[in-house]
Amino acid sequence: MKPKTDIKISVLRPRLRAAGLVLPLLAFIGITFIAPLGTMLIRSIYDPVVADALPETLDLLSQWDGTGTPDEAVYAALARELRKAYEERTLGRVAGRVNRVHAGLRSVMTRSVRRLRSMDEGPGRDAMIGIDAAWGNVQTWHAIRSAGARFTSRHYLNALDLQRLPDGAIASQPAERRIYLSLLWRTLVVSLTITGLCLLLGYPIAHLIAHASARVSNLLLILVLVPFWTSLLVRTTSWIVLLQKQGVLNSLLVSLGLIGDDGRIAMVYNMTGTLVAMTHVLLPFMILPLYSIMRAIPPTQMRAASSLGASPFQAFWRVYWPQTLPGVGAGSLLVFILAIGYYITPALVGGSSGQLISNMIAYHMQTSLNWSLAAALGGILFVCVVALYLFYDRLVGIERMRLG
Repeated sequence: MKPKTDIKISVLRPRLRAAGLVLPLLAFIGITFIAPLGTMLIRSIYDPVVADALPETLDLLSQWDGTGTPDEAVYAALARELRKAYEERTLGRVAGRVNRVHAGLRSVMTRSVRRLRSMDEGPGRDAMIGIDAAWGNVQTWHAIRSAGARFTSRHYLNALDLQRLPDGAIASQPAERRIYLSLLWRTLVVSLTITGLCLLLGYPIAHLIAHASARVSNLLLILVLVPFWTSLLVRTTSWIVLLQKQGVLNSLLVSLGLIGDDGRIAMVYNMTGTLVAMTHVLLPFMILPLYSIMRAIPPTQMRAASSLGASPFQAFWRVYWPQTLPGVGAGSLLVFILAIGYYITPALVGGSSGQLISNMIAYHMQTSLNWSLAAALGGILFVCVVALYLFYDRLVGIERMRLG
């Protein structure tokens, strides 16, 4: 009889071997997905730049009632800490954070520091207001206090075109600054539209491939897979050549006499170009899951339904369609999730009216460098995707979704 320790080792050895095989995959998912996602979500609510640079000022402002200008001590503390931030080369970051709360304060802070460097230590209220009248404005101090919060919902409020007033109430942004909510709705509508178009076009194509002869089926599959072998940039720019006013499609319509030369249709650099190009790019992601499900459905089922008196539509709707729902769900989720975060195609063919929220995220990441707002916009998209997943799971059941 084997000792208990030998039995335990023989039982644990296969489990440890299996865990060792899974560890590289878990590490890959953690490094490439979980860590970036967690960093994005943390950055959207955590911003310590101003709090680290102006701790004394913010501590004094926490005791301020917010009705009039702060005490002399606040002005003196701010002057000292602004000078220190300049010496430590962090003033630009601090001023940028405050400027995002109240436009124009970046120049006020940088201009004030140049004057403060030549003044005595800790100038008071009158001296600071003499340097720039903005220091006598209550809104300036509200902006500094708001920007100094380490954990804040400000970025999510901005992403939803909202703002927090000095009294703590939440209100809409001014009309000229409401851009993100409309872009978000446009992104959701466009993503749902592209999902519908891909389903409308992909379903009959997948049906044709699944029920064609082996030779024809292989040829059609190759045609579906060709876009995967071509650069996304090449496919997108090809649509520019086809759809522009002097492009192939407009020239063909003119040559056929369907439109006049002065009536060429604008099909690119607008929403039309975005829908056409994105539908073309994402169509294979709908066809392949549908095809993998349809090829497993026996053709005899439709013939049996017809022999029992069902019309072609009844046979399709009551026999064939329910069996393809797992493929429909998989393809729709795949296309929608890809469409909601698409960037290159709308940027190239969308123009001003075809831009999506992803283009604004890229702008804040690359141009304005407001990474916290970009992270908040990305967080909202993430919540939308999770909500769609949960809705699908509740409505259909995620266990029914299959890719093959």
